[in-house]
Amino acid sequence: MPEAKFKAVIPAAGLGTRFLPATKAMPKEMLPVVDKPAIQYVVEEAVQAGIEDVLIIIGRNKNNLSNHFDSVPELEDKLRAKGDTSKLEKVMASSDMADIHFVRQGEPKGLGHAVLRAKAHVGDMPFAVLLGDDLIDDRDPLLGKMLEEQTKRGASIVALMEVDPEQIHLYGAAAVEATDDPDVVRVTGLVEKPAKEDAPSNLAIIGRYVLSPAIFDVLEHTEPGKGGEIQLTDALEEQAADAEGPGVFGVVFRGRRYDTGDRVDYIKAIVQLASDREDLGPELRPWFKEFAAGL
Repeated sequence: MPEAKFKAVIPAAGLGTRFLPATKAMPKEMLPVVDKPAIQYVVEEAVQAGIEDVLIIIGRNKNNLSNHFDSVPELEDKLRAKGDTSKLEKVMASSDMADIHFVRQGEPKGLGHAVLRAKAHVGDMPFAVLLGDDLIDDRDPLLGKMLEEQTKRGASIVALMEVDPEQIHLYGAAAVEATDDPDVVRVTGLVEKPAKEDAPSNLAIIGRYVLSPAIFDVLEHTEPGKGGEIQLTDALEEQAADAEGPGVFGVVFRGRRYDTGDRVDYIKAIVQLASDREDLGPELRPWFKEFAAGL
C-alpha cells in the first residue's frame, strides 16, 4: 500500500447538460447508480487505495454534494431507534469514509482550471485526480498501481485504456513507448479528442490521473485549448515533452470501467452493477433474459 501522503481531487463542477432535466437542480455526480450516487463510488475508490483526504471541486447549486458527505443526526437517530443497523451503516458510511473538503471552481474554464483550483489544498505533494464520469469496478483496482508508479518514477501518471479507433475522437489519445512493464508505457505525446486519422494510437486517457505538483506551474501558463477551456491534456503534453523532467507515464487498464457521462452507458452501468450484486442479481438476471427475449 502506498504511503498515505497522497490527496485526491475530484472535479465536480460540470453542468451535466446531457442529463437535463434531471440535473436542473441536482448535480450529475449525485445521480444514483443502483443505490449510491456516482460520486460515492469514486470517493470509495480513493479510500480503498489508501487516500484519506479528498477535495471535491464544486460549482454553483451543488450543495447536495456537501450534504451527502455530511452527517444527518435526525435520520441517524431515527434509524438507530428503529434498530435498522443495516441502513444506519449505509447512511453513516458516506460521512465517515474520509476527510472531505470542498472548494468552488467559480467560472467553469475546463478540467485544467478545476485541477488548478486544488493548488492551495494539495501544496507541493503529488496527488490523484478522479473524474466522476468514470467508475472503475472495485474488483479491478487501478488507482493503487498508479500511486505506486508515481512514487517509483516521480512523474505524472495517466490511466490509459484501449478503445475502438472509431471512438478515439471522444478522448485524449496518447503516443507511447514501451517500458519493462507490459502494463506501463512512457507517454511521448498527447492529443485532445483527435480525428481517427490523426490519433497517435487507440490508447485513450480515462478519468484517473496521479500528478506531480509541477503540473500547477504548467497549468498557470496553459492557454485555453479546445472549447476555449484550459485542458489538462495540454499541460500533460508539455510535461511529456520536457526532456529534463520526469515526464509522463501511463498505466494501461484492462479491467471493467463504466462511463456514467453518457445516458446509454449510464443505464448500462446500472444494469451491469446491479446484476452482479448478490442481493439483486439472482432476481434481476432471469428478468433480463425474459425481457431481452421479448424484444
